[in-house]
This record gives sequence, structure tokens and C-alpha cells, in this order.
Amino acid sequence: MNHAHAKAQEQAQDKARGDRYARGWEKLKEIDGTAGEKVIASLAPVAPEFARLLIEFPFGDVYSRPQLDLRAREIATIAALAALGNAQPQLKVHIEAALNVGCTRDEIVEVFMQMAVYAGFPAALNALFAAREVFAQRDEEEAAA
Repeated sequence: MNHAHAKAQEQAQDKARGDRYARGWEKLKEIDGTAGEKVIASLAPVAPEFARLLIEFPFGDVYSRPQLDLRAREIATIAALAALGNAQPQLKVHIEAALNVGCTRDEIVEVFMQMAVYAGFPAALNALFAAREVFAQRDEEEAAA
């Protein structure tokens, strides 16, 4: 491979990465508002490359795909995070995101009830307690506004 071809390939990759980042950042803001920005800002001093990947891959590549709308993606996400049973901070962020993209509180609770059949009651209880915290925080913020 000659130098000019290698340079052109590198520039194309940089542009693609920039497009993924821009697309991911827009999708993250659409889903999470400022919550996503806070997560990225808190990661940047420790692991800036990871913060970049967190925008590019999940949000720039996966969440931007047209096959599922954001409601369906967030339902799948909260079910998966709840089933893990050990991702409470991420679960809370995505419960908030699910509300932001149009899921109702009843739908979120129902997702965790359905998930209990396959992941067990302890994981479902943890998810329901996380939802209770998110709902209460949202109620407080709405009352203060």
C-alpha cells in the first residue's frame, strides 16, 4: 500500500469516526437530555477514549439504526440491565431515558414484571426499587419546577 493510499484511508476513517461521534452525540441528547452529558463529562478525565467509544458505538451505531424506535430500544435496554442485576446506576439512567422517549411508568413496571419470569425475583425487585427512585426523583423535580 502506498503512502497516498494509506493517508486517504486514514482520512476516510477519521471522517467516519467523526460522523459516528456526531450522530451518537445527537442521539444521546435526544434520549437522555443532560444526563448523558454528565456521564460522558465524568468519564472524560479518567478514560476519554472510553467516553468517545460510549458515544460512537451504542448511540452512533446501534441506537441510530432505523429497525427499532427509541421506545423499543429503551424497553429492551431496561429489561437487559435489570436482568443483569448488578447495573443499578445504568438501569436508573435508562429508566429515565425510557420515560424521556415516551414509555409510561406502568410500562416500565410491566417490563420488570415480565423480566422476573426469566431473570428471577431478586433482579426484578432491584429493578423495581431503582424505578421507584427514578420516579420519586422525577416527581420532586416536576414539583419544584
